[in-house]
Amino acid sequence: MVKADAVLEKVISGQGRIQFRDFEKLLVELGFRLDRTRGSHHIYVHPEIRRSFPVQPDGSDAKKYQVKQLRDMIKTYRLTL
Repeated sequence: MVKADAVLEKVISGQGRIQFRDFEKLLVELGFRLDRTRGSHHIYVHPEIRRSFPVQPDGSDAKKYQVKQLRDMIKTYRLTL
C-alpha cells in the first residue's frame, strides 16, 4: 500500500492511476468515514461536507472522474491530511 501523502500528490497532480484501496485509505486520512456499502458503491461522508461521496472501483483502480471530484473537494473545502 502507498502512503497517503503520495496518493494525495497523485490526486492533486491528476497524473497516474490510483489503486482503489489506496484511494479509500486517502479518503479516511482526509477525514471521510465509510457510512455504508451498497453493492460496489462505497458511500463516504465527511463532517464538513454536506453531501455523501459514493465511490466504486474500476477494476482495481479508482475511477478517474471520482479522483477529479475528490481533487475539487480538497480544493473547495481545504482538506488536509
